[in-house]
Amino acid sequence: MQAAPPVRATAIPSFSTALRAVESLLMSSGQRTARRNAWTSVLEDRRRAKDRVETQRVLEQSPSVRP
Repeated sequence: MQAAPPVRATAIPSFSTALRAVESLLMSSGQRTARRNAWTSVLEDRRRAKDRVETQRVLEQSPSVRP
């Protein structure tokens, strides 16, 4: 009786990995860079907006100090 051959598991690529692969086929390098830079800017804007909301919430909850 022979032992079964080892099974190789191949990871399924994530959605973002697949999207990047399609993007690289359809766009030139400069377009890919511009798109990634734009998306990075969107994420940074969202982070700053979240920080502003949190700061506003903290300021509203703190007792106001008036001279």
